[in-house]
Amino acid sequence: MLIAHVHVHVRPDDLAAFIAATQENARHSIEESGVVRFDVLRQEDDPTRFLLIEIYRTAEDPGRHKATAHYATWRDTVESMMAEPRRSVKYTFVTPEPSKPA
Repeated sequence: MLIAHVHVHVRPDDLAAFIAATQENARHSIEESGVVRFDVLRQEDDPTRFLLIEIYRTAEDPGRHKATAHYATWRDTVESMMAEPRRSVKYTFVTPEPSKPA
């Protein structure tokens, strides 16, 4: 599994539009076979900062996700809403080990 933490800083005037676009992207993303989870979190002490936690089954699945129409729509819609470029940090599980299919 591969885990991506995507840090996003949004312009205050664009918060409602960013949230709507991101919720739509997340709704479609969790329907992808390679996506285990797609969480959208908002920072408590700074509501202009978000963390997207994306968990994929394989290292190839983020690329498949980025090839979808819903991702392209989200990317193009929110790019101008960002106060700074988003950044992504990739992780792999150490513990607990991911469940193995039966």
